[in-house]
Amino acid sequence: MKPYVEMTKDEMQEELGELKKQYRKFQEMDLNLDMSRGKPCREQLDISMGMMDALNSQVDLSCEDGTDCRNYGVLTGIHEAKVLIGDMMENNPDNIIIYGNSSLNVMYDTVSRAYTHGILGNTPWCKLDKVKFLCPVPGYDRHFAITQYFGIEMISVPMSDKGPDMDMVEKLVAEDEAIKGIWCVPKYSNPQGYSYSDETVRRFARLKPAARDFRIFWDNAYGIHHLYDDEQDYLIEILAECKRAGNPDLVYKFASTSKITFPGSGIAALATSPNNLEDILSQLKNQTIGHDKVNQLRHVRFFKDIHGMTEHMRKHADIIRPKFEVVEEIFDRELAGLGIGDWTKPKGGYFISFDALPGCAKEIVSHAKKAGVTMTGAGATWPYGKDPQDSNIRVAPTYPPLEDLKVAAELFALCVKIVSLEKLLAE
Repeated sequence: MKPYVEMTKDEMQEELGELKKQYRKFQEMDLNLDMSRGKPCREQLDISMGMMDALNSQVDLSCEDGTDCRNYGVLTGIHEAKVLIGDMMENNPDNIIIYGNSSLNVMYDTVSRAYTHGILGNTPWCKLDKVKFLCPVPGYDRHFAITQYFGIEMISVPMSDKGPDMDMVEKLVAEDEAIKGIWCVPKYSNPQGYSYSDETVRRFARLKPAARDFRIFWDNAYGIHHLYDDEQDYLIEILAECKRAGNPDLVYKFASTSKITFPGSGIAALATSPNNLEDILSQLKNQTIGHDKVNQLRHVRFFKDIHGMTEHMRKHADIIRPKFEVVEEIFDRELAGLGIGDWTKPKGGYFISFDALPGCAKEIVSHAKKAGVTMTGAGATWPYGKDPQDSNIRVAPTYPPLEDLKVAAELFALCVKIVSLEKLLAE
């Protein structure tokens, strides 16, 4: 098939007619498939069921230091859990706080604390005329939702396969004291699956922000979520790099076991500098006596150590790798060479990013919905839900069964073709 732009108008009309016949057949199938969010599938949840047997009423629920996990206390998390998550995050256990089940909750709290009480003695953001955040795009919609909720102005920063445009980041943070933070998903990013280059991480660590309370919100959600054993992205550890650069307080680093064990019942963590930790704990002690230590112990007893967690992640990869590969195979077969879309081929994470012709994303998602496939809303990967090009669509392959996913990917590709042809004919 030649590129659509090289077709005559008659050829386009003929092709569109054939595609619409195929589309009607999909509509007759009465589909109800969901590709809207990056959720683990049932098979992924099943491999963690052994956690339910790691503890029972007969076992000792004491830590190695004698702490009784059934009782109050241990604000920063039990030591064994900090060692396990420290190995996962590549950070010193002493620089980590273990929280409840959601890293998103921790990120919200971190913004909220800065908003009401300030960071390390700086003016609370709520008392400033203007607060701004940098947002690499396309990016994670729930990050943008937090900043929008607090009335923080969001500034889009373009992403490449090396990470955010660092020339732009460096310039903006150096010039504008109102810029207080940047959202980052540095490894297997949401939605493109990109990992920041060594140079990008080093430039982040050496930023010279005008605001003393500027922080990098480093959401390492997919740090160990590889799809392949022999092809894995590597990321320089940001806290160590910041310390080397003389910027030890620059980063809040977040992670969780949400897509490792049970998303609703995992453990989340924050790693940062001793100064930042002291600042956070001065607030946290008024918020809680401690998070769920029984669940922390459950995770430790189930995995035992980082090697157990790594083996567990291989099982995840075996389940979802074929899903990524089938979507990529269908996109290659149906769309390659037509000049109507580009998509990423990540080595890990949970998403594939699809860029349609400008002005087509909303209509593609709408066409898919009318035929029974729910996608992430077009625009969701941009601040305020407004993609200026109306071109980016996040594809989430993990949740549907493989056979359903094949149907959904075929339908999606068909919708891309129909909407693209209609746009080209209208021009």
